[in-house]
Amino acid sequence: MTADTFRANSAAARDVAYALHPYTDHVAHRENGPVVITHGKGVRVFDETGKEYIDAVAGLWCASLGFDNERLVKAAEQQMRKLPFYHSFTGRSHEPMIDLSEMLIQRAPVPMSKVFLANSGSEANDSALKMIWYYNNAIGRPEKKKVISRLKAYHGITIGSGSLTGLPVNHKLFDLPIQGILHTLTPHHYHGALPGESEEEFSTRLANELEALILREGPETVAGFFAEPIMGAGGVIVPPTGYFPKIQAVLRKYDVLMVVDEVICGFGRTGSYWGSQTLGIEPDILTCAKALSSAYLPISAVMINEKVYQGLAEGSHTIGTWGHGFTYSGHPAAAAVALETLKIYDEMDIGSLSARLGAVMQRELRARYTDHPLVGEVRGTGLIGAFELVQDKAAKKNFDPALKVAPRLMKHAQERGVFIRIAPNDSIAFSPPLIISEGEIKEMFNRVDQALEVLTQELRREGSVSV
Repeated sequence: MTADTFRANSAAARDVAYALHPYTDHVAHRENGPVVITHGKGVRVFDETGKEYIDAVAGLWCASLGFDNERLVKAAEQQMRKLPFYHSFTGRSHEPMIDLSEMLIQRAPVPMSKVFLANSGSEANDSALKMIWYYNNAIGRPEKKKVISRLKAYHGITIGSGSLTGLPVNHKLFDLPIQGILHTLTPHHYHGALPGESEEEFSTRLANELEALILREGPETVAGFFAEPIMGAGGVIVPPTGYFPKIQAVLRKYDVLMVVDEVICGFGRTGSYWGSQTLGIEPDILTCAKALSSAYLPISAVMINEKVYQGLAEGSHTIGTWGHGFTYSGHPAAAAVALETLKIYDEMDIGSLSARLGAVMQRELRARYTDHPLVGEVRGTGLIGAFELVQDKAAKKNFDPALKVAPRLMKHAQERGVFIRIAPNDSIAFSPPLIISEGEIKEMFNRVDQALEVLTQELRREGSVSV
């Protein structure tokens, strides 16, 4: 079928005719068309028919202040009238970029030295990867270049950040990962632990596995380790007890830089200002995006400590420049919106607010789904959580992917006015705007409950489950 399937000249018809969507089955899209969103209010968005949805994942984990914050709109408008664009190449600057860099350094979870601004989480992580290579070349260690990420990690979709990502869908047909990018085990106790292995013992084993990988490759060749505090797109995987302290002990032993990807976890999501604070991580490099501007304009940041900065500075002086950056690095309007966003977070005391509302969300998640016959595990902290659908609860056995269990739940949920996010192993993720109320949290889960009941009845009729 073609765009002619849909009402002539409708937004859906024009979308199918002209748009190429990210993360989309384009053959199916020609058949089904898009959901065209026209406006938003608070935690809700509305489609072209007027149907209302609670967005349970804040768009793409990012619309932290909801979909109609007037202060952010005004910040963009005022800056567009004053200085709509200027670049930051060759030592030029402007006040929004300077002020935002200062505010980020002041709010960093550990002492940081400098901020580099980009436009997306992918660009930030790609930049961090290049910084690691540049740094080691600059200080005379050209062989120390390999970087370790983790299976099920998500760090972006550029060639570099897509290689760091540890999900098959981001590698297949793209010829990724590139050389020099390695992956170690996922810190998921539910699926990865040995029989009878405690969380602490599991963490020790993962740290030992990491050390063995570094020794196999040669410590003189391993330069960096990338990690999300809580793995988002991989399924909202909360690391086991003791994981990051043990991992960081290994990294320090072999002089491997710790890069913490706060693209999802930063700015209150986990119940602290940074996921690094929630999980006890001390990054050498920190990347952030998404909630940095509440997603109102594209912007991301890389924070580096003094050690890394000194290496970059020395290299740039030797060559005559640091040959990296984007036309829109530190774009004035995006920086102005990010500045206003950080001010709003301060006024809201965003860490405390997220901790309070997060306790409500985690309580609702566990009360509703822990004992559900189709749910194997409920996990999360703060205002990020998930439950995982399983065919056999006792055996922790997931459904056959051919049954498309999670996509079916997503469809039923959408019909009932809630957008959810699918993650690996039929995990259903929740990461609502940080402004969500207690009542809206319960309303969100009430709609999911209805969708899950419909799915359960379908699977029983099909004989796919016996419960």
